[in-house]
Amino acid sequence: MPAPARKLIHLSVLDDLSTWVRYRSSLCRDCQATCCTMPVEVKLPDLVRMGVVDAFEAEHEAPKQIAKRLDKAGIIGHFNFKHGIYTLAQRANGDCRYLDAQSRRCTIYEQRPNTCRNHPQVGPRPGHCAYRHR
Repeated sequence: MPAPARKLIHLSVLDDLSTWVRYRSSLCRDCQATCCTMPVEVKLPDLVRMGVVDAFEAEHEAPKQIAKRLDKAGIIGHFNFKHGIYTLAQRANGDCRYLDAQSRRCTIYEQRPNTCRNHPQVGPRPGHCAYRHR
């Protein structure tokens, strides 16, 4: 009797784009949320939608001041003054601070930044993702 067929498990390497697979929506169901370990760049409207900056503050406060407050609160890890782009803080293990460690799902999915909404159409390898099976 032949041995039962084993399912191959794909292991992408985040920094090796050649290991990324062509994206299809069904991959998200059983992925380890590898994309949520990549740096997430956001703009002020994203931060307002996420609820960490209010609309009044966004309109009347200097981006540099907002960045200082968000950095102190541990929400961002970097601010690019020239382009007005904030980079969300990551946990020590590289996870996005909004990723639930147990379920590996986004805790702010409905309010997530445009970078996340548009992944993987944009990013290091458009149309591909760093899928890793759970």
